[in-house]
Amino acid sequence: MKLILSSFLFLFFIFSSSYAQKQELNWYLKSYSKSKIFGSSSSEALKLLKNKKSEQVIVAVIDSGVDTDHEDLKEVIWVNEDEIPNNNKDDDGNGYIDDIHGWSFLGGKTEDINYESSELSRMYHHLSKFFSNQPEDADRYKEYKAIKKEFLKEQKKMEAQVEQITTIASYVERVKKSLGSFTKKNNKKYIPLNKEDASIKRKMKLILLLIKANELEKQLKNASEQLLHTYELNGKSTDSIRRAIVGDNPEDIYEKYYGCNRYKGPSAFHGTHVSGIIAASKNNYIGIEGIADNVKIMVLRAVPNGDERDKDIANSIIYAVDNGAKIINMSFGKYYTPNKQIVDNAIRYAASKDVLLIHAAGNESKNKDIETSYPSRILNDGSVSRNWIEVGASSSSKRGKKLIANFSNYGLNTVDFFAPGVDIYSTVPNNKYEDASGTSMACPATAGVAAIIRSYFPELSASEVRDVLMKTVETTRKKVRVPGTKKKVRVKEICISGGFLSAENAINHLLNN
Repeated sequence: MKLILSSFLFLFFIFSSSYAQKQELNWYLKSYSKSKIFGSSSSEALKLLKNKKSEQVIVAVIDSGVDTDHEDLKEVIWVNEDEIPNNNKDDDGNGYIDDIHGWSFLGGKTEDINYESSELSRMYHHLSKFFSNQPEDADRYKEYKAIKKEFLKEQKKMEAQVEQITTIASYVERVKKSLGSFTKKNNKKYIPLNKEDASIKRKMKLILLLIKANELEKQLKNASEQLLHTYELNGKSTDSIRRAIVGDNPEDIYEKYYGCNRYKGPSAFHGTHVSGIIAASKNNYIGIEGIADNVKIMVLRAVPNGDERDKDIANSIIYAVDNGAKIINMSFGKYYTPNKQIVDNAIRYAASKDVLLIHAAGNESKNKDIETSYPSRILNDGSVSRNWIEVGASSSSKRGKKLIANFSNYGLNTVDFFAPGVDIYSTVPNNKYEDASGTSMACPATAGVAAIIRSYFPELSASEVRDVLMKTVETTRKKVRVPGTKKKVRVKEICISGGFLSAENAINHLLNN
């Protein structure tokens, strides 16, 4: 789920990449040894491997959808060679018809899910059906009361944010009515009607640094729709919408064969951006360069605007494993999970087939040692999955206080290391390229490096790839700020390894040991 915050920070994170200093494009490919920037060092790593043969690696991207026709991605999209395109038959017998590039668990015959509610909202509305009064099941009723309390608190925040968006949209309309159009120049010219208008005008200056004026109205509309669906403030049940569009039973958590083969969906910005970081073509002389050089992207659409459903994530992991993926990129997460066991079972299945799972730590400046997000490597029986990497986000700054992304989650016992995640320039739909920031970007940076290792050193298991990346992190003596605070600490105090992703260090280690 996309990060939602109160005040104008909400607009900052929903609408924009970080407003930090810009480095040259593809900074995330750089190495600390050459530039003193904590990039992935993948370019230097590939130079070290120039005389070594590689095997193709499939990386599954579980996300919002991918523009598979993008000029910089179309050559690296996975093709299911056992399936005949567009014949409306399940040629390979895997239960999914015409799954040429992967699968979408968010689409039906003609439509696709765009907005979903939060998991908290789904849990609240589900439990509310059974607990109008205190029932005999005291433990479950206690859970319901805690969920209800948190839901009503969050719902109040969402209502305030919808009101704020409405206020901004009204301001934009007043500027258009007064001056004919809404532009940065016209915002400056506009004469406020009152003190409240003047206050919005001042704040609008910041917003217009982060998003183009001609895109603002569309973004406001999208944000409003997302908020209304997130807590079902519009009175519409997302379960009923899901049944109508996808056709599955949302309450049947073991259902497998539903969905469609439309990979882009209505909102493919996030998944396309993630895919470009991992594997954008290196030899076509356009756009950007991805991190890995012999990789195919398998597309699995399971992450809507809202919280992903546990059954969709479990089914996506199983599909990826069964169809040959060696790495799964998971740039998503949530703080409530009603059906953790089915995702945990899928994680165990991936481990049994030696598939590496890489997960974004989250963008709420939270200590994950204290507050868990899901999915998680800590399984429901208390065991810890060894085929899992948890990644926080770092920047291109050479200054310690800005080195760790201020939004990144962290954790001495839960986050493995930090990787490039601020102002990452990558592919977006319709043959375009844009910056974006988040642990969602640090995750594919790590997946790309892991793909290099699995490609050139195929004898290494998933857990051994993690071990190599952990022991070869780049370190610094500089103190960094704990995200969301002004407190300064050593990196080793906020992540397990105490450092930053380094493909160059990892490859040097493997070549010399």
